[in-house]
Amino acid sequence: MPWNDKDLMQEVASGNEAAFGELYDRFGKLVFRVAWQFFPNRSESEDAVQEVFIRLWRTADRFDVERAKLVTWVMLIARRHMIDRLRRKQTRPTTQDYVSDPAGGGSGPSEDRSEIRAELKVRLERLSDMQREVVTRTYFQGFTLKETAEQLGTPLGTVKSALSRALTAMREGPEPENWSS
Repeated sequence: MPWNDKDLMQEVASGNEAAFGELYDRFGKLVFRVAWQFFPNRSESEDAVQEVFIRLWRTADRFDVERAKLVTWVMLIARRHMIDRLRRKQTRPTTQDYVSDPAGGGSGPSEDRSEIRAELKVRLERLSDMQREVVTRTYFQGFTLKETAEQLGTPLGTVKSALSRALTAMREGPEPENWSS
């Protein structure tokens, strides 16, 4: 039975396993893609996805359909979790680190990593300077949007718009097969 967003989260909050399964079915791949942007190592991305869904389960009662769509709320929690996880690792990689080794030294054939590296470099180069800077700071260096706005001396709304346009631009074009779950 497909639930609307409000009912689904109420069911998840009450411990309904079928509802939790539907939540995962709806957003699992999307959360994996976010995790992959932060941790381009399959096992680390998968661990992060599991942690995000645990967080979603524990905070399901806090979802308010009047404040946000479910997809927005899920992505906000996923992004915050990835930033928290990055900070726990106490590393701040640069864009060059990702372009030179996007797989983070993970397993997989080297030609797969080089394909991803080349594609990521092409997609980053397509962005405007502002968009590239916002993506670099928020996704690769783990800064929040507010921190990025402060660092750049730019209004928060401008940073949010630049990130949205950048992510849309980066999604365009063919996607390497090993970028999906």
